Amino acid sequence: MTEWVIKAILSYLLGSIVGGLVVGRLRGGVDIRRLGSGNAGGTNALRTQGKSFAFWVLLIDIGKGWVATRVLARVSLSGDTLGGGGVDPPVVGGALHEWPYGMQPYGWIAVACGVAVMLGHIYPIWYGFRGGKGVATLVGAVLGLDAWMLIPMLVTWLVAVVLFGFVGLASMLGALALAVAAAAGPASPDAPLLVFGVLGAALIAYTHRSNIARMRAGKEPRVRRLWLFGSRRGGA
Repeated sequence: MTEWVIKAILSYLLGSIVGGLVVGRLRGGVDIRRLGSGNAGGTNALRTQGKSFAFWVLLIDIGKGWVATRVLARVSLSGDTLGGGGVDPPVVGGALHEWPYGMQPYGWIAVACGVAVMLGHIYPIWYGFRGGKGVATLVGAVLGLDAWMLIPMLVTWLVAVVLFGFVGLASMLGALALAVAAAAGPASPDAPLLVFGVLGAALIAYTHRSNIARMRAGKEPRVRRLWLFGSRRGGA
């Protein structure tokens, strides 16, 4: 249990390194929380600072999610491999479900690290607990847990953007798709991944509560279809 707590704390501190604020400081002290939507994430970075700025923001935010679940969760603080047992797991595509979870705690440690790194991004201790909305960090965490699970997330996100034009809504639906895909596994639900999917979707919905309020009020800006490759629609 001590190892879980230490890894969760380290993941939270890692998550507190917010890409938008790090890159902004390197770019002359730009604080994107004072611009656009006031969010420190990749979407606001793209809208207010351009593609190059947003690329580095996403690289940092996705990267720290991957490091937390793929690297930090697997490092043993006690000298054993993967936090206990002392035996490497069988290699099955490098996915999260390489061990039966009743026998090997890696999966649940990875869940703890994934949630903690997202909380660090959303409430970064280094930046007054005002960070981003956690979408890119969620993507990185899933990449470290089971990269194949990115497919339903990204497909859902893309379809939602094309159909509705709301990036926030697409992000919430993409996160929800992770939980649904984990629950509808080919054999049986992958318990740690399912729990992470539910918690991740809940966090993304919570951080997008202002987007939900604006959509209900008819004030949420829409974007052009496939807006990453074109100009914006409807202002914002």
